[in-house]
Amino acid sequence: KVYGQKVIDNAQAMAEAFTDKGYKIISGGTDNHLMLIDMRSKGVTGKQTEESLVRADITVNKNMVPFDDKSPFITSGIRIGSAAITTRGLIENDCKEIVSWIDAAVQHADDDAFLIDLGKKVNEKMKQFPLFQW
Repeated sequence: KVYGQKVIDNAQAMAEAFTDKGYKIISGGTDNHLMLIDMRSKGVTGKQTEESLVRADITVNKNMVPFDDKSPFITSGIRIGSAAITTRGLIENDCKEIVSWIDAAVQHADDDAFLIDLGKKVNEKMKQFPLFQW
């Protein structure tokens, strides 16, 4: 129960941070571990966003949004979940930092050097939160 609440708290912190940066969260927020973000207000597609974030070592999925005018291969949105980062031990303030990274990657989508440097920052931070603890 405690873990489940942390997952929701992290997702809600991310949704609020995205909203504060001008992103449109479908349904206005989240009550669970997922959020669907319409990227049209930022002038990019879901596919472009996903590809930029991959170069920065951040994983999201492109996803269709309601009344999407793009094909399922392109999409107008992205889907983000908080379970994996919560399992790694990240908390709400870390989630806000992740939103800042995502926003920076969206703003610098055509700048490979920026995205590579961002990926280094992401990986440095994530060293504190290993995927597996043996």
